[in-house]
Amino acid sequence: MPPARHLASQRESVSVFKNVIVYRIEPTWSQELAAAEEALQAQRFVPCGASQEKSVGWVPPRGEEHGPLLESVGGQWLLEFMIEAKSLPGSVVRRKLEERLAHIEATEGRKPGKKEQKELKEDIARELLPMAFSRHARVTVWVDREHRRLVVNAANAARADEIVSSLVQALPGFGVSLINTKIEPAAAMSGWLHTQEPPAEFSVDRECELKATDESKAVVRYAKHALDIDEVRQHIESGKRATRLAMTWDDRVSFELTEGLQLRKLVFLEGTDEAAPGDKKEDDFDADVAIATGELGQLIPALIDALGGEMEIGAAAADVMPAQAAPTAGAPAVAAPQEEEAPF
Repeated sequence: MPPARHLASQRESVSVFKNVIVYRIEPTWSQELAAAEEALQAQRFVPCGASQEKSVGWVPPRGEEHGPLLESVGGQWLLEFMIEAKSLPGSVVRRKLEERLAHIEATEGRKPGKKEQKELKEDIARELLPMAFSRHARVTVWVDREHRRLVVNAANAARADEIVSSLVQALPGFGVSLINTKIEPAAAMSGWLHTQEPPAEFSVDRECELKATDESKAVVRYAKHALDIDEVRQHIESGKRATRLAMTWDDRVSFELTEGLQLRKLVFLEGTDEAAPGDKKEDDFDADVAIATGELGQLIPALIDALGGEMEIGAAAADVMPAQAAPTAGAPAVAAPQEEEAPF
């Protein structure tokens, strides 16, 4: 198994994408840059009002005030979605509620029922919202029109769905579907670990997660640990499946592949800045976009090919390991559900 390049050589300046979910854009959609920019204006981000709990919308990806909401770099479209949410400490709301309940009981001689308590709690939350702290999240979105790919920089599926819904509402005729492969990622990863033979141009790194699909739901995680050991093979032969696996592609990009075909913990390694146009500056938006889209534009199709190619809509993914990678006990038929991260 070829060793991956050490992470000490990573390029910290490339931060456009860290975790991505990839979609296939429907072939019927076609729109020019100016028309898409105009359509997005209706969903330009507006900060939360005093009593507003959440606000979402599109912001200029370069971070320039009143700048365009859609940037084209080398033909690749970049957008940025802003989420602002106000959160109230539960302990504060509970304390205020207890005070009001005590006051009602002392002055009126009764104890409010569940329905009234719920209404009181909602009233308290509305009163406290103007004093609540706001939390912001910015999500980069890449539209590759040529290859009909939508890439969302999110590790949380619920967040990605919210962004996709916003695009569908804003852009006439826009539609996407999640990319599925002919071989399930969990089955393929299990095979690569069992045989220690990853696909060409890929290498297995030193982190993985294995989950049992029986009633035990047992989980085994390896971090900073060699994976070419009998213990890993024995876990797979006993029925556990690989649900996360750290890998490196072509000594250029390291990432963690999940059973849901998400790419997490993306790191662009030394040498990837050769894709940057002209002189690379630390704060050069265009260069960072060119590097990220250029590398991911090669990594994503290579990974899909390694998983047997893209599955046609309506077909069922193969829940078996590649023939040359199948262990003696085979892979279980049901993948363990993947944990979701909190929106913030």
